[in-house]
Amino acid sequence: MESGTLADWLEHSFGWMAWTWVTGTFFLTILGLLVVMTVWELAMPTVQRKGFLPISTTRGDRFFIGLLSSAFIHLAWLGLVGAGLTWALAICAAWMVVLLRYG
Repeated sequence: MESGTLADWLEHSFGWMAWTWVTGTFFLTILGLLVVMTVWELAMPTVQRKGFLPISTTRGDRFFIGLLSSAFIHLAWLGLVGAGLTWALAICAAWMVVLLRYG
């Protein structure tokens, strides 16, 4: 790619996606959570522990499982209930709290 501005590069690389404030907020939230988890890990290294999950997990493992299962919860909600993801988001938030604390 020829020399250009950062805006040109961003448009070339990410122009295919329908960016809205919602998608931007989603990705910035995930980025922020990953930064917080990284700082937390550096400040207080995690130890593997066994909760209600059938495997020993670290804090990062439970976070990843929570993100992945939240995607499935949202997909199931869309398939079974339809539009209106507010309740699915509330269920996912509660699930993440339970999973990170007791998983």
